[in-house]
Amino acid sequence: MTQQELIYQIKKKNSFLCIGLDVDLDKIPTHLLKSEDPIFEFNKQIIDATHHLSVAYKPNTAFYEAYGIKGWKSLEKTIRYLNENYPDIFTIADAKRGDIGNTSTMYAKAFFEDLKFDSVTVAPYMGSDSVEPFLAFEDKFTILLALTSNKGGLDFQGLKVNENELYKEVLQKAITWKNNQNLMFVVGATKAEYFKDIREIVPNHFLLVPGVGAQGGNLQDVCKYGLTKDVGLLINSSRGIIYAGNNKDFAEKAKEKALELQQQMEVILANL
Repeated sequence: MTQQELIYQIKKKNSFLCIGLDVDLDKIPTHLLKSEDPIFEFNKQIIDATHHLSVAYKPNTAFYEAYGIKGWKSLEKTIRYLNENYPDIFTIADAKRGDIGNTSTMYAKAFFEDLKFDSVTVAPYMGSDSVEPFLAFEDKFTILLALTSNKGGLDFQGLKVNENELYKEVLQKAITWKNNQNLMFVVGATKAEYFKDIREIVPNHFLLVPGVGAQGGNLQDVCKYGLTKDVGLLINSSRGIIYAGNNKDFAEKAKEKALELQQQMEVILANL
């Protein structure tokens, strides 16, 4: 998917919502546990109920790897289902990979060529030669961790380097790398006050923003400084949507929560 195709979907749906598919078998409705593949069945029903409200889905691969080969098969079935039935949806493999160059190339092939995701999250700690193999893939996006929403995020990201916080140095360095037009960045919604400075460094790149909903991030605060003329944001909500209900109507409850966010986004987009 190209960036222009993603922007088109955002405008078409009046939404920049991304739904995180972080499936925990201890949290899904118990009736699904009787199905052949409970993880895939849960994802399928969530996707079918919310695809018209969302422009992206983001499976966190840890929630699939935890169940071994069965979990990985569920991930394969999920991304295949999305690509075959909703090809206009932007897909994100939340894998947070990051290793030396030849290993990164293999990671990139796994997610871009085999599974056919549109994007993958990557950690920048090992520098340009660990990230550029991902960036080499045409019409695929590398979503670099910049400023994360977790409690310990600032342990390193907030350290001063050359009079700048480290996350700013990461942003400034990353946009000098080859094929940097294929970059997006993770910026946590719980740190909304930082978006103004971030937009001064990366005014046009898309930002994937976790932390809205269950983690306490505020949509309006993020949009105040994070929006661009092309929107430039993908707001992720995981638990707040997919676990909105735990009975047989769980997908309908998820749709209701997704609709709440989409309607807020529609109002914000109307005022752009």
